[in-house]
Amino acid sequence: MPNWKNNRHKPVIGLLGGIGSGKSCIARQFASLGCAVIDSDAVAHEVLQTADVKEILRKWLGPAVFREDGSVSRGAVAARIFNNPESTARLNGIIHPRVAQNRAKAMAQFLADPAVIAIVWDTPLLLEAGLDQECDAVVFVKAPIEQRLSRIIATRGWSAEELDRREKLQIPLDKKADIADYCIDNSGDETSSHRQVQRVLSQILASAG
Repeated sequence: MPNWKNNRHKPVIGLLGGIGSGKSCIARQFASLGCAVIDSDAVAHEVLQTADVKEILRKWLGPAVFREDGSVSRGAVAARIFNNPESTARLNGIIHPRVAQNRAKAMAQFLADPAVIAIVWDTPLLLEAGLDQECDAVVFVKAPIEQRLSRIIATRGWSAEELDRREKLQIPLDKKADIADYCIDNSGDETSSHRQVQRVLSQILASAG
């Protein structure tokens, strides 16, 4: 049985790419081929709604960050800590360790599941958090800025300036592309990207050991 990093018997594949490049779409295509996906952004959403985190946020940021149904408004939290590095670091210190705990639990589950052939990490700050060092392969998802902006406007309502501001807070795309082991061009149709995902997954599995 092949050994991957940390003596795992299945590879971990990390996804990189610009905002709006379609990493989640590529992750779903990996899932359709037998991979399990850990979506860190979705996990962070779940963590934000847990009782202990709610209690911390209520004491720290007050009732204004809660909706009428008692759930935490992520947008309200972001607005309160906007452009405040200390507050951002404090929030990350609350959320990130809990996300890591949930990821570890999911990893144990997927490694034990014989139906799962590989595990994909769809993590927005994969490089920034150093998680690429734990991956057996890193895949860069590429799409032109015009296409990415169009997707972002449709899904998040951001302006071009907002996309540029947020991307400047991350590691540059050219560096992400250089670090990656594989590249998938997600500018075409789903058939094209799916064909590339199949090829990349086959190459990763063939590199075992």
